[in-house]
Formats: sequence, C-alpha cells, structure tokens
Amino acid sequence: MDGDAAAVRTAPSGTGVALVGLIALAIAQGIGRFAFTPILPMMMHDAGVSVAGGGWLAAVNYLGYLAGSVSAMSPRARPRQAIHAGLVLIVITTIGMGLTHRFPAWVALRLLAGVGSAWVLIFVSAWCLQRLAVVGRPLLNGVVFAGVGSGIAVAGTTCLILMSANASAADAWLCLGGIALAATLGIWRPFGADHTQPIDGHRRQDIDRPAWNREWMRIVLCYGTFGFAYIIPATFLPVMARSAVADPRLFGWSWPIFGVAAALTPLAAALWSDRFGSRRVLALAQIVMAIGVIVPVFWPGLGGIVVAALLVGGTFMVATMAGLQEARVLGGGHATVLMAAVTTAFGLGQIVGPLAVSGLSGSDGNFSRPLLIAGASLVASAIALVPGPSRPRCYTSRHLEGSR
Repeated sequence: MDGDAAAVRTAPSGTGVALVGLIALAIAQGIGRFAFTPILPMMMHDAGVSVAGGGWLAAVNYLGYLAGSVSAMSPRARPRQAIHAGLVLIVITTIGMGLTHRFPAWVALRLLAGVGSAWVLIFVSAWCLQRLAVVGRPLLNGVVFAGVGSGIAVAGTTCLILMSANASAADAWLCLGGIALAATLGIWRPFGADHTQPIDGHRRQDIDRPAWNREWMRIVLCYGTFGFAYIIPATFLPVMARSAVADPRLFGWSWPIFGVAAALTPLAAALWSDRFGSRRVLALAQIVMAIGVIVPVFWPGLGGIVVAALLVGGTFMVATMAGLQEARVLGGGHATVLMAAVTTAFGLGQIVGPLAVSGLSGSDGNFSRPLLIAGASLVASAIALVPGPSRPRCYTSRHLEGSR
C-alpha cells in the first residue's frame, strides 16, 4: 500500500501528463520515424540513394512499425517496459544511421526504429488518454498529439540549418540522435510513476477476449486507408520540393511547414472532437487531406508543394488523434487492443504507400499517379465513415467514468 501511495504522489498532473506525452511522441514520430523524410534528400545527394531506394528504406521502417503494433495487441504486453524499450531503440537507431554508410545496415536500423516508434505511440497514447479522461480538459489531448508535429518541425528545421551549412546526412542523424537522447532522459521517470494501474483502467482478469464487430472493422479499414494515403506525401514531399527548386533554403522549408501545421491543428481538433465526435472530425480531416495530396498534381512547383504541406501536415495528426480516440471509445475494456489494431492497419497502409510510389512513379520520378490514387482512397474512406455512430462530447471524465 505504501508503494501505491508513493506512486500516486509522484504521478504527473494533467498538464504534466500532456507535456510528457508531447515529448514522447515528438521523439517517437518526429525523430524515430519522420526524421528520415527531410534527411532523404541529403542521403540522395551524399550517398546516391535513389527514389526507389528511399521507398524501400521507408517501407522497411513501416514494416517494423507494423511488427511493433502487432506485438502491442498481446495481453502480455507491459506498457512501461514497452515505452522505455521503444525510446531506447529510437535513440540507438537514429545515432546508428549516422555511424554507418552501408545500405543493409540502414535497412536493419530503420526496421528497429519502426518497432520502437509503434510501441511508444500506442502505449503513450493509451497512457495519456486514460489519465486525461478524468481531468476533463480536452485541450490537453491536443497537446499530447501536437508532439508529433513538434518533433517533425524540430527535425525539419535542424535539417534545414544543416543543409544550409553544407553538412552531411550523417551529421543530421547524429544531431537528431543527440536530441532524442536528451529528451528521453528528461521523460524517463514519469512513465514508471503509476505503472501499477493497468493501462486500460481494467484488471486484466476482468476482461474477456475482444469481440470484433462491424464498427471495429470499419475504423480499422478507414484508419489503414489513411495510413496508405498520407504516407506518400509524408515521405516524398521534400523530394518533390527539391525537384521543383534546387536551393535547400527554399525546398527545405516544406518539412518544417508540415511539422508546424501538424503541431498546431490537434489543439483545435481536440475541442472539435469533444463537441462533434471523433468520427466526424476523422472524416473531415481525410477530405481536407485528400485535397492536399492531389494539389501538387494540378499545381506543380513549390507553391503547390507548400499548400500540400499545410493541408496534409495540418490534418494528419488530427486524423491520428481522432482515430485513436474513436478506437479508445469503441474498444471499451479492450481499448489498447483496438488502438493497436488500427495502428497495425495504419502500418500496413504505410508499407503499401512507398512501394506504390516505387512502382507507379516510373523512371522519371513522376508522383502524379500515386498521389491521385491516394487522394481518391481518402475520399472513399471519409464516405465510409459517415454511416457510423457519432459520439460528441465522449472524452470528458463524466462520459468515460462508466467505461472504467
């Protein structure tokens, strides 16, 4: 009992939970997964990595992400250990990318980074959403998911500065690895402060096996479609920008813009989800994202790419937050299982996306066909979400107390 009381006393406040979650997702997603995007043009210049090679490195990272999300569905998964292991993997693999120039080693490192990113996203999201549910401050949910965009903005700005200084891709990996290490040390303790409470808010022996139904399948398929569609611009936007203008001071801004948009919009979307329901917010985000995905097809050049960065960057974390919130509510006592399932579908979509680019872009590196397919799939997904139930104001404490 004394140990439990001490854990409660050392547990972070609602604001503390949100800030810890923000930093963790910034490490996991902004650096562990998406640092590759602004560094890819540097790797293409330094090491001669092709668009197809970049697609394979992206795909293997998403394969690791898929493996990590599948393993998170296991009832034996231990959240605290998974979060810590995931953070350590991200630090090691990011630094490792700067210490080797062998393509097979890059493949292995990107694979492991994907595993760590999935563990941190799933368990940190569940950890934060559970604890913030009783606080009754929806804006804090947005703070957590703003971490991804914040991490992307940091990674993109760092790479922009390094490119302007004619630094190498290895320098960029090492610099971001150092940032990830420092941030990890800063948030190491809070995730162990109240780990005696199950992450779903239930005693595991009281939970039966999850029963899959139509709504579970609907959210899984729609979230997987989102993963396929958004990852194409999310991976290759700086490459498209570089093909439009050679000056790194210009094309390098595409990714920081993407990150800033991704950091700001979850704050507003958290309030929209609380009022209108996460499913409607998810559908609307996919429609806006579809517009952003196809803009470069009809507006070639840097202007269209900047608009795409704003629209895709401004909606992809809104869709992530809304999708995971919907999974938490639909999942009930199996919230983490369903959150892991939608993340698994997302991971599958992300594997197919870069491979589709490799197969459809052709030798001339034309992204029009994969972008049009991605945009159409997002519209179809948004339409599929419409018939489902809507749960406005379902994330405040008074609506979630009955599910715990």
